Amino acid sequence: MQLLPLILLPAAASGAAYLVRSVRLRSTILIGTAAVHLGLVGRLWGDPGSPVPGAWLAIDPLGLLVLSLVSVLFLVTGVYAVGFLRREPPRGGRVFVTGLLGFLAAATLVAVSHHLALLWVGMETTTLALAPLVYHRHDRRSLEAVWKYLLLSSVGIALALLGTFFLAAAQSWGHPLLLEDLIAGATSLHPSLLRTAFIFLLVGYGTKMGLAPLHAWKPDTYGEAPSLVAGLMAGGLTSCAFLGVARITEVTIAAGLASFVQPLLLSFGVVSLVVAAAFMIGQGDLKRLLAYSSVEHMGLLVLGLGLGGVGPYGTVLHLVNNALTKGVVFLAVGNVVLATGSASADEAKGILRRLPVSGVLLLLGLFAVTGSPPFGLFLSEFTILNAAIAQGHPWIALAVVVLLAIIFVGMASVVLEVVYAPAEHPAPVDRESLLLVGGPALLLAAVLMLGLYVPLPLHRMLMAAAQGLGVAAP
Repeated sequence: MQLLPLILLPAAASGAAYLVRSVRLRSTILIGTAAVHLGLVGRLWGDPGSPVPGAWLAIDPLGLLVLSLVSVLFLVTGVYAVGFLRREPPRGGRVFVTGLLGFLAAATLVAVSHHLALLWVGMETTTLALAPLVYHRHDRRSLEAVWKYLLLSSVGIALALLGTFFLAAAQSWGHPLLLEDLIAGATSLHPSLLRTAFIFLLVGYGTKMGLAPLHAWKPDTYGEAPSLVAGLMAGGLTSCAFLGVARITEVTIAAGLASFVQPLLLSFGVVSLVVAAAFMIGQGDLKRLLAYSSVEHMGLLVLGLGLGGVGPYGTVLHLVNNALTKGVVFLAVGNVVLATGSASADEAKGILRRLPVSGVLLLLGLFAVTGSPPFGLFLSEFTILNAAIAQGHPWIALAVVVLLAIIFVGMASVVLEVVYAPAEHPAPVDRESLLLVGGPALLLAAVLMLGLYVPLPLHRMLMAAAQGLGVAAP
């Protein structure tokens, strides 16, 4: 199957949405594009093919996982956006839909790029597509948030570009930076230049992921952006950035530099968990709380990647679970914000009475996002912990368990208060639109299923993705 239509479809729809004045027609373009895109991605699962030698665009198991997550999350977010725009139309509604579709095109480019410079172009484009959406309210706080997002993302993407230059300098055959060529000729890459490239690319794409201490943009950006945009960033954008880290990790490990790569990945993972746990305690804003939860899960992703053994299998499974779960919790919080006008826990008390469906989604989302059984994140976190013990890192496993317990207490103390505590000024029960609760409910069902049973086609794809990272999956 040709991959170019997957990129051109949302790109063309983005331009069309900007030119169209009708709100209903823009909504049709948004949902229709998302549905067709997901259908095309579904066809790839039936016959992904194999990368054509010399092709800049190709699909492999890890890329297909990221592409599928982005497409599923985008369709759910697109449906939610239609209901959102009916309740709270942002200034410049054309820009809102245009930016969403532009992000889908850019994220697709990242997922199918096997030329690492082209992957960088896609990541830079995601930044530009989402920035106007962060500035949705056009006030001082949203301006500060988008400024911080653009500034720190630009620093990260500049470091990633510098890392790409070092990677180009490390190879002697003068060909484009194609993933298959780099892996096949990894042992002939200049070791010092490859190490330098890995550091710059890890820091650069790690900034886009939101790894600590490079996470400073996340709390403000997620806190001020509409919840549907924050959810798309936490589940989709971070998955694309992780793909950049995974690509350079594949090349560096293939060059025999695993002993150099793993301590760096483990350090970033543990530090991210420590920072997330520290800042979650006493956090009173729901969206900022979820921002630090995203820092936590990004740390778990690179931790599993650096452990070896079954760790990368746990990582790719965690990638799937995290993206779906973030869609649940951010969209549930979005409903809270629409009803109360604030993400502050003090102003959203008693939400279970006012919004029964969203309250249940938020409550179950709490247990899902903190890795409680029987949800999918429990299984992926358990796999990563198993890898830490099996690979001779029991102290890392112990530290992770303690930090996850602290994170659970920090999140539960806020979310349970929001759900159950009586409101100071009780409001009548709101009628909840299916557009606003249907999508997150389906995502929650998927996360629950993945905690109980991983479908065989998905399991095979996860195994193939883990093997692509240089390890044998369970």
